[in-house]
Amino acid sequence: MQKNKLLVIGWDAADWKIIWPLIANGQMPTLKKMIQNGVHGNMSTMNPPYSPMLWSSVVTGKTPDKHGVLGFIEVMEDNKGVRPVTTNSRKARTVWNILHHKGFKSNLVGWWPSFPAEPINGVVITDKFQKVSIDPKKRKPLEKGTIHPESLVTDFKDLIMFPQEVTSEHILPFIPLAAKIDQEKNNGLFPAGKVLAENVSIHNAATRLLRTTNWDFMAIYYDLIDHFCHSYMKFHPPKLKGVNQDQYEIFKDAVAGAYRFQDMMLERTLELVDDDTTVIIMSDHGFESGNKRLINMPKVQAAAAMDHRQFGMFVATGPNIKKNQKVYGLGLIDIAPTILNHFNLPVGRDMDGKVALEIFKNPNKIEYVDSWENIKGDFGELKDKESLDVFSDEETMQQLIELGYIDKPEGKIEIAVHKTKCDLKQNLARVHLGKKNYSKAKEILLELIEEKEPIDVSSYFMDLVTISLEEKDYESARDYLKKLKSVKTDVKYALFFAEASILHGIGKSEKAIEVLEKAKSERRGNNPEIWYKIGLCNYSLGKFDDAQMAYERAVEIEPDKAKYHAALAENLIELKEYEEAAESALTSIELVKYYSKAHYVLGRALDKLGDLENAKIAYETASRLTPKKFYKAEQAIENIEEKLNLTDKNTNSYKKDQIVIVSGLPRSGTSMMMQMLYKGGIKVLTDEKRKADRSNPKGYFEYEPVMSIHKDNSWLSKAENKSVKVVAPLLKHLDSKFRYKIIFMNRDLNEVVKSQQIMTGRNPDELPVKLLNAFKKQLKKVEAWKDSEPGVELIYLNYKDVLQNPIDAADKIESFIGVKMEKNGMVQSVDKTLYRNKS
Repeated sequence: MQKNKLLVIGWDAADWKIIWPLIANGQMPTLKKMIQNGVHGNMSTMNPPYSPMLWSSVVTGKTPDKHGVLGFIEVMEDNKGVRPVTTNSRKARTVWNILHHKGFKSNLVGWWPSFPAEPINGVVITDKFQKVSIDPKKRKPLEKGTIHPESLVTDFKDLIMFPQEVTSEHILPFIPLAAKIDQEKNNGLFPAGKVLAENVSIHNAATRLLRTTNWDFMAIYYDLIDHFCHSYMKFHPPKLKGVNQDQYEIFKDAVAGAYRFQDMMLERTLELVDDDTTVIIMSDHGFESGNKRLINMPKVQAAAAMDHRQFGMFVATGPNIKKNQKVYGLGLIDIAPTILNHFNLPVGRDMDGKVALEIFKNPNKIEYVDSWENIKGDFGELKDKESLDVFSDEETMQQLIELGYIDKPEGKIEIAVHKTKCDLKQNLARVHLGKKNYSKAKEILLELIEEKEPIDVSSYFMDLVTISLEEKDYESARDYLKKLKSVKTDVKYALFFAEASILHGIGKSEKAIEVLEKAKSERRGNNPEIWYKIGLCNYSLGKFDDAQMAYERAVEIEPDKAKYHAALAENLIELKEYEEAAESALTSIELVKYYSKAHYVLGRALDKLGDLENAKIAYETASRLTPKKFYKAEQAIENIEEKLNLTDKNTNSYKKDQIVIVSGLPRSGTSMMMQMLYKGGIKVLTDEKRKADRSNPKGYFEYEPVMSIHKDNSWLSKAENKSVKVVAPLLKHLDSKFRYKIIFMNRDLNEVVKSQQIMTGRNPDELPVKLLNAFKKQLKKVEAWKDSEPGVELIYLNYKDVLQNPIDAADKIESFIGVKMEKNGMVQSVDKTLYRNKS
């Protein structure tokens, strides 16, 4: 018998939230034993969470834009119809293709999609095998391509269980009160009978192969849990408001029953493998089981997938697998590289996933090949994909319609074909969106919004709003949102999220909180995303205690959302709770290992704790995980290196191409400081459009584009090795890619307000308290902002002190900027007679 065998079992939609209580109650003993003898953890899914796309990523190690499976259905080659996705949809080689090329033997059972079967070394029982009509009169022979090799058709066709063979004894363990159902009026048992029969057929074929064949790699796919969840999760405890009590009592045990039956099938499967076999069980996504469950599905593409959760499950056991340990940060695209490494085969550099080395006791050395796609030879692939006689699969199509994954094609077939093409394009756009390739996503969506009825373009505009918000292009987001509202659609979108995000983005965070609070009250405060957004708004306002409460509530409702923990960690840093911040950042990383923001925030927390070596590692990891240049992380690394060299961030050393910023509240002495820098030999970025006047007789030294820096900061490169004036409220819009030396002018706030009153023609003796308080808050925000920007060095100079002792001020400025300056000219430029508005 072969050594080093690997068995992968796919449980579509399996979720730890359901599994752990069942294990605690002794109802999934087989999986429990595997966990105790192996490793387990979350399995992160991808966007959009459509199963055929995801399972194709599992076995290729690539995202859907690369492997080509982009939905549940595809357009037929002749453009005359649509059908469930097939092997022909896939444009990348799978692990079984690679193993075939290397002389290994593989068995495949029910994988989605795997029809028509590829001629690999081994046996393929495709996903079409178990799909039979519920009508016993429509029994038909297995279609060509369902099983490879074809000589096994006779052996396996009798292993198919037909829905009409399901009896009350089969149903009652899942639905104990099934006898109460009037089947003339309620078809609630149909899904259970059909799905149960199909998965028993898969199990029959799998166990036959386990007993009768030799193999190196085997993969089995079950959709039992996913399909039971789509049919019966609305009845799962706790009871949702709006669910009929009688229906609830009848169907409340159905989902748990599916999990328990899956565990029973697992027990038999494991009896048929030896101790030298490594076994992986995983799901492609989870399934909502709490208050976010949808009772009525909206009319959008693949609406049923809206119940899919971000995390699935992963368990592995075997001779080289660690024992009773939890692993973190696994993703679907990591499985294929890990399988190849298990067999000591090189990983394709064009694969998006990484080898999960942390699951192994003694991991193999990782070898690489540029791409398996470019290697010549026999990979067990279909020779002529276009000429295959593959027709629309009525049984599979009907099931996808019943589950809510696709709409029933009605009317002219050309309309159904065109709608499918649009859906596939949108799916591709969403894949690019998930990979943060916004330009490609936008290119596709901008074409789609030009579609006419009967295509509903509202979801395309919604995606464009999402992209614009990600790119911080709030004007475009507002424009797309306005167009979305004008589109005729039956879909009800939660537009308050977009509206709040736009308000927050343009600096109106208090207004954004009002929008979110209203939504929270209407939805009873159970939506964690609302709490998260409220936290973001309060954080930007410097209300860190309020932000903390909001983030904690979001985490309480949905504890396995990585971004909630990262935001919580960031806020804890502002509250100077550095140890707790590090813990929250680590929790975020445990959930999503490749989350660069979480690593960066961890670096900040460790930096504050004085753990410079590990802070540097965290910053380096954040930088490495970011597709584009992560300027903040790289600047933080430079700062750490300075500290490790017994220097300090504020050593005042000159930074290459640094920008000197003079800032402060209006009328705090910023123009005087600009004059000092100019006389000291620092070039000034100014357009001189604002002329000197009585308020500033020596000039303002302003640069007009600064006023619109919140919309466009691309001009900042012109300020390198120069000085420019930026008032305090606009500092947050500086581009983090540059290094800044900020001279911040402080002045008695009463004097600042009095000077502003005179300048604007108001009574200087009437000090507006509201404005005074706003200035105080602004100064606190600057301090918090400065502390979060590794590329920023900042010193405070007091206006009055500079006037009284300009020599001392000139020394401080020269030391801070890090270049030799003409200090005599700086001192001479200070005019004490201009100190007119004294407190």
